[in-house]
Amino acid sequence: MKIHEYQAKNVLREYDIPIPRGDVAETAEKAKEIAASLKTKVVVKAQIHAGGRGKGGGVKLASSPEEAYAAAKAILGMTLVTHQTGPEGKLVQRVLVEEASQIGKELYLSLVVDRARDRECVVFMASEAGGMDIEEVARTSPEKIIKVAVHPAVGFTAFQARKLAYGLGLDKAQIAQFTNIAKSLYRLFIDKDASLVEINPLVITADGNLLAVDTKINLDDDGLFRHPELKDLRDESEENPLEVVAKNTGVNYIKLDGNVGCMVNGAGLAMTTMDLIKLAGGEPANFLDVGGGASADQIEKAFRILTSDPNVKTILVNIFGGILRCDRVAMGLIQASKSIDMKLPMVVRLQGTNVEEGRKLLKESGLKFEVADELFEAAQKAVALTK
Repeated sequence: MKIHEYQAKNVLREYDIPIPRGDVAETAEKAKEIAASLKTKVVVKAQIHAGGRGKGGGVKLASSPEEAYAAAKAILGMTLVTHQTGPEGKLVQRVLVEEASQIGKELYLSLVVDRARDRECVVFMASEAGGMDIEEVARTSPEKIIKVAVHPAVGFTAFQARKLAYGLGLDKAQIAQFTNIAKSLYRLFIDKDASLVEINPLVITADGNLLAVDTKINLDDDGLFRHPELKDLRDESEENPLEVVAKNTGVNYIKLDGNVGCMVNGAGLAMTTMDLIKLAGGEPANFLDVGGGASADQIEKAFRILTSDPNVKTILVNIFGGILRCDRVAMGLIQASKSIDMKLPMVVRLQGTNVEEGRKLLKESGLKFEVADELFEAAQKAVALTK
C-alpha cells in the first residue's frame, strides 16, 4: 500500500526524523493560510502516488501567501502526468505546503527488502546522487550507490551507520545526525511492516543540518492487520479502480497491458498461465487469482472485473479443482455468463475434483464456452480468439 508524501512525513515525525514545517491543503485558501503561518518562502507540492511531479508542473515555489494561493489554485484539480502515472495522469486533490529549504547538498537514503540475496534481508541504500531517480543512478553510475545489509537477528548497528555516513562524505557533526536518522528509519521500517522507505532527497541545509525534504513509504499489505491506524491512510482514488473493486471483493487482481483476461485459482498456476499465454504469442491482460474457495458470487464479480477492462478481447479460465470443485466452478461460470450477458469469447480449462461433471455442465449450458483439456491448448485457443 502506497501513502502520500504528507502522510509519510507524519510517520517520519513520529520517529523524530527532521522534516520541513508544513501542512496539507485541499483548497487554495487553506494553502494561503498555511503559507501565512509559516512566515517564509514555501513550496507547494501536488500529492499523488507518483514521482516526477516537478517535471509535470506539480511543484511550485512561492515567496508569499498570495503566491502560494496562486500556485495551489494552479495545481489543485489538474491532471498531473509524470513518467510514473502514464499518459492518463492522476487528478491532484490536495497539496502539501511547507517551508522551502536552503539546500547545500542532496543525498539519497532508503530501506528495502533485498530478495536477490541468498539470505533475504533489509538493505540500506545511500548515494551522494540525491534528487535523482535511483534506477538511473544504478544504471549509469552504480559505484555511487552504497549498500549495507542488516542481519535480522542483529539489527542495524552504529558501525553500519558510520559506514554509510563516511561513504556519503559527511563531516563529524553530520555523522551523529545521520546515525540517529538511519537508526530511526530502520526502527520505522520494522515497526510499520514497510516494504520501502525512501528519503530523496535527504538534504544538507545551508547551516549544515540534515533534513528529509521528500519521502516515500510503501507498506506491506500483509502486515496491515497489525496496523489499523495505517490502514486508514489508504487513498483508493490513487489506485487502479479495478484493483480496488477486486480487493473489496476478496480476489487478487493486478491489471496488465495485454488483451487475454485470465481467471485462475492459485498464484503459481496464475503465473504459469500468463507465461503460456506469452509462449502462445499473446499478452495477458491481468493477474487474477480467485483463491481456493471462491463462491459463485465471487466468480461473477471476478468476471465483472475482467469485462470492465476495455483491452480484454477474450477470457481464459484455468481452474485446478481441489477445495474449489470443478462442477462448482462450472455452475459459477454459467451463472456469471447469464447474469452479465457475456459477449466475450471464453476458453475454459478444468482439471481435478469433479472435472467430468464440470465439463458436462459447460457443454450442456447452451452457452459458447470453448472447453480445453490441456493448459497450453487453452492458451493457444485464447490467443487465437483475440485475432
